[in-house]
Amino acid sequence: MSDLVPDDYAEVLADLKRQVHLARFRVQRAANTELLRLWWRVGRTILDRQRQEPWGSGVLRRLADDLRSEFPTMKGFSLANLKSMRRFAETWPSEDAIGQQAVGQLPWGHVVMLMERLDDQQLRDWYAGKAAYHQWSRAVLQHQIATRLHAREGAAPTNFAGALEQPGSELAQQITKDPYALDFLAIDGDTSERALEDRLVDRIIETLRELGPGFAFIGRQVQLTVGQSEFYVDLLFFHVEQLRYVVIELKTTPFAPSDTGQLSFYVKVVDEQLRIRGKHEPTVGILLVADKDDAVVRYALASTTQPVAVSRYELGEEEQKALPDEEAIARAFADEIARGTSDVGKER
Repeated sequence: MSDLVPDDYAEVLADLKRQVHLARFRVQRAANTELLRLWWRVGRTILDRQRQEPWGSGVLRRLADDLRSEFPTMKGFSLANLKSMRRFAETWPSEDAIGQQAVGQLPWGHVVMLMERLDDQQLRDWYAGKAAYHQWSRAVLQHQIATRLHAREGAAPTNFAGALEQPGSELAQQITKDPYALDFLAIDGDTSERALEDRLVDRIIETLRELGPGFAFIGRQVQLTVGQSEFYVDLLFFHVEQLRYVVIELKTTPFAPSDTGQLSFYVKVVDEQLRIRGKHEPTVGILLVADKDDAVVRYALASTTQPVAVSRYELGEEEQKALPDEEAIARAFADEIARGTSDVGKER
């Protein structure tokens, strides 16, 4: 038998690796679903018994001890967890929900967080769906709940409906937020640029998380040449899911109508110079400002034909009092993304 490596060996190996990873994922997912079913059934049993007899904390504590004694290598039978199981069965009354709804695809820690952090069942299901689809870690789920993603996602004032064709306009709207929660940057007006950069590097996961899934960083202060003049875009991204360039401009001052004119110009140039017709969707722009009057924003957006969104960003109260200029923020913000993109996959 020949020891020569066939020409298609690498391709075959890659396919086998893919099959192994897929099989392992399916096994893990099936095991997780069965564990959730078990926790639900334990919770349902406790609920049913408590409705018939006085099963107080003392009985639950003994039940926890007896279950741990019977299954010493199995985690999850603490008193607190038994109470969470009971709440699980209360929150999702039908066991079918585990197999048919997004909550059944989540790890137990995610489910507990949904129950503890949210009182509205529709919001629980909404965040469960997002967490399952994007495979959020528990830290990401906690952040999204804390910053009220459900109220911010797709909420930015835009002119997308008039500037883009359907369904592109609706898809583009979904990648906007209002406001953007940048409080984790902890920016101080007296902070040096290097210290600001270091802070952003320390917070790379939070920064990329806040931008949302699908954003690929292209560059900061990206040079655009028009005739004999040069212009510089603060931040340029490519959305790999929607296949479109996204121009982001930062302003540390309240919104002014002239801001949309500048951003619209950049969007137009990027669309003509960088976009590949027939492959890429139209370029859009997002303006991040310290504050805005939505009535003024609406008039300004109506005056441009380029697809533009205007969003407010939020910093901590102390940081809002003295802000560095937008060039410093853009430079540090972009450098941090460029240096840390390779770490994103570690947040799981």
